[in-house]
Amino acid sequence: MSKNYKTTVNQEFEFDISASALSELDAVQTTKTGYHILHDNTSYKAEIVTSDFTKKTYQVLVNNRTYEVAIADAVDILIKDMGFSVGGSKQSNALTAPMPGLILDVQVTPGQEVKEGDTLVILSAMKMENSFVSHMDGIIKAVHVTKDDAVDKGQLLIEFEEINN
Repeated sequence: MSKNYKTTVNQEFEFDISASALSELDAVQTTKTGYHILHDNTSYKAEIVTSDFTKKTYQVLVNNRTYEVAIADAVDILIKDMGFSVGGSKQSNALTAPMPGLILDVQVTPGQEVKEGDTLVILSAMKMENSFVSHMDGIIKAVHVTKDDAVDKGQLLIEFEEINN
């Protein structure tokens, strides 16, 4: 099953993009955040100016013009349709399963330090692999699942140490 993404540009234009189309994109990374893209024999200079990994929103500069881009995959859309927010509050010290599924991999252990965006757990649900990432920098307090565990919606997967600000 090919993974698809729904992108919204400037909160106005929506595009459906398949992973296979992305893999065919003629793009070369030129700096940490810069890219050179060739599409239909036209050259584009692109740079990711800002990114909010939790909300999956990016400000992209293309040929000196700025665009606000939001990216959602099938799981993001499902979660939104179920009435939850994607990339909700960062105050939560726990990761729970947003849907029932099977744990394919657990990539963290108690005591491990993680950064925002690090993959914590991979869950198979609805014939798709879904990677769940850390919503904050922190330390893993407890891991409540192991590979091949079946989980229910809302089940506690990972706990983070309390953050004292």
